[in-house]
Amino acid sequence: MLHVVHHPDYVAPGAVGSGFAFDKYGLVMQALAESGVPHIIHAPDPMPVGWIEAIHDPAYVAEVLACAVPPVKERRIGFPIVPRTARRAQLAPGGTWMAAKLALEHGYAANMAGGSHHALADTGAGYCVFNDLAITANRLIEEGDAGRVMIVDLDVHQGDGTAALLARRPDIFTFSIHAEKNFPARKARSSFDLGLPDGTDDAAYLIALGETLPRAIDDFAPDIILYQAGVDPHGDDRLGRLALSDEGLAARDGFVMHEARRRGLPIASALGGGYGADRMAVARRHVATILALHRAFVAAPLTA
Repeated sequence: MLHVVHHPDYVAPGAVGSGFAFDKYGLVMQALAESGVPHIIHAPDPMPVGWIEAIHDPAYVAEVLACAVPPVKERRIGFPIVPRTARRAQLAPGGTWMAAKLALEHGYAANMAGGSHHALADTGAGYCVFNDLAITANRLIEEGDAGRVMIVDLDVHQGDGTAALLARRPDIFTFSIHAEKNFPARKARSSFDLGLPDGTDDAAYLIALGETLPRAIDDFAPDIILYQAGVDPHGDDRLGRLALSDEGLAARDGFVMHEARRRGLPIASALGGGYGADRMAVARRHVATILALHRAFVAAPLTA
């Protein structure tokens, strides 16, 4: 059975003048229902404040929760922090945490939001408020659920916030394949980075992934993988610079799951980036990624 994490408050009204539309998070649930794939929906609790403060500056956390984020930080985030977006910022990390716990129990689970990999210690950025990936990785280790966590980030944009927040953590490995010339202009240093040239297609992308991910997993030997499964490497994405097709994304996701599954590793995925005027098309792209992961999970035998 496919386990997904969703909360109605993942959906918030779009902000005037912002390029970010929160209705995507409702549309993905509609697209999942249309797929006909049986699934169980789990509702997360807001991430406890102390768990967020273990990664983010408490002063910044307080600004978000009080809806008192300075305008300069709101501009970096890309939308205003109002009660609905502040609540959502606390729920999405709770969802990634819940997906990780479900993955430890069932092998795979998907948060239908999250992947906020640009958020830094004292500010959000790039439509990201709190870094759910870093918060969850830290908490898995603090709770004793994992000794070593790998974050595999295949969004078209480098996970600069995740890399910066976890730079001194030998127990957390950050892996990023992204478009070299895309946002952010100034890249952070992940445990492993590979910047790809504009227009990279399915074949070149899959070769690059195949030559790097298995070795990184074997060398680091994680207990769980958190997968930032952004669909913005797609050739039709409004903010992407790569040229993957639907089939290329499916092959990407199947490969990630196969590599985890044959080592006996659970995976929790977060939605990540995906942008376009046709938001239902983007939502279906996200759901296709989750279903590709689920199919590969079911098909691949557990060999470790």
